[in-house]
This record gives sequence, structure tokens and C-alpha cells, in this order.
Amino acid sequence: MISSVGLEHYLDRVGVTGSNPVSPTMAKKIFLTPIVTLGIIFIILGLRWMLVDEPWMLDKVANEERLNMTFDKLFNEEINETLPGYLKQIYRFFGLWVSIIGLFIVSLAKTKFIENKAFARNLLICIGIMVISAQIMAYFLIPSSPFIYLGWGSILMFLVSLWGYRKLS
Repeated sequence: MISSVGLEHYLDRVGVTGSNPVSPTMAKKIFLTPIVTLGIIFIILGLRWMLVDEPWMLDKVANEERLNMTFDKLFNEEINETLPGYLKQIYRFFGLWVSIIGLFIVSLAKTKFIENKAFARNLLICIGIMVISAQIMAYFLIPSSPFIYLGWGSILMFLVSLWGYRKLS
């Protein structure tokens, strides 16, 4: 006859498939890695919009489709002579904000912060609202943009983090 102590020791030694939850360290990595990746992507995108000489050309096809004319035609009109400078200014500010959002995400995606489950939840809610609403807007405003694929990747990374959040103890 085996006592329960012996049985527990035996099960502990051989392991029981499916009984071990995701380790806390692994759950934190599953939660943090996609979030940090998103932050780095936002920093890079923002820097591109800030540094490229004609940032509106990064999404030329979708932008011309939205305008219903080419940029050459738009800029050739005398009244639009200063438009390239204005667009450059707007894209630079946009790039700055996107980079700052990325910096916030990277700086807040730290193990010491996510040990507070409420903090982790709020970070996840903010990122989820941001990536999902951006994807919805992209589909309505610039449906032919290659950024649509980046949006789907962002949503996928958000969902992986959401799964990791659910595994956090």
C-alpha cells in the first residue's frame, strides 16, 4: 500500500502532463516581449517620418488614392506651392509623437511595473485601444496602405501579450 506522501513524491518526480502552469518568468516574457517589440517599432516608424525628406511618399499609393490625384499634380498647382513644407512639418510632429509613444511603451514595459497586475492591465488596455483603433482607421482612410499589414502584426503581438497577461500570477 502506498501512502499519499509516497504518491505525491512519485507524481512530483515523474511529472504529470498538463498539470504545470506556465511559469511566472515565462508568463512575464510572453507579456513583455511583444509590448517591447511594439514600442521599438513605433520608435523606428516615428524616426522615419521625422527624418525622411518627403515622408508622405512612404505611403505614396495609399495617400494618392485618398487624395484622388498624384502628388506631382497636387504640388504643381500654384496655390499649393508651400504644401510640401507644410506636409513635412505635420509628418515631423506626427513622427515625434509616434516615437514618444514608443518610448513610453518601452520604458513602462518593465518587470517591476508589471508585477502590479492593475498596472499591467492598464498598459495592455491602452496599447489594445491604440492598435485596434489605428487598424480600423487605416481600413477606412487608407485601405491600400502597406501599413495595414503592420497593423495586423501589431494586433497579433497585442493578443500574445493579452494571453501572457492572463497567465501572470
